[in-house]
Amino acid sequence: MKTPPKRSSNPQQRTDSSADPMDGEGAVLAKIAAMPDPYRAMGERLHAIIRAGAPGLSPRVWYGMPAYERDGKIICFFRGGDKFRERYMTLGFNDAAHLDEGAMWPIAFALKDLTPEEETVIAELVKKATG
Repeated sequence: MKTPPKRSSNPQQRTDSSADPMDGEGAVLAKIAAMPDPYRAMGERLHAIIRAGAPGLSPRVWYGMPAYERDGKIICFFRGGDKFRERYMTLGFNDAAHLDEGAMWPIAFALKDLTPEEETVIAELVKKATG
């Protein structure tokens, strides 16, 4: 059986949730800053909406994407369309998010623009996901 790799004791080399929260915040902000327009501006707004709507979530980079976790479980994430050559940005929620509605519910949303209407819907989704 293969043994898992050793975790670095240097917080700047770690990308997991046990790193200092500021390292997670800084890493997420760096990922957003590296996004091409228009995804960078949308990513900055998404980050602000998620942080304001769910201050208990910790930002971290997850598979190269800005993500937000609680108790080591990813609640939501987003990625620019350039990551997989898509024509839209994606906002996604993982199974730890409390978005259940009956037998079927959406877990990912395509974003071509962020208007005040979309921002309101996203803020409500984030609050529900963490509720």
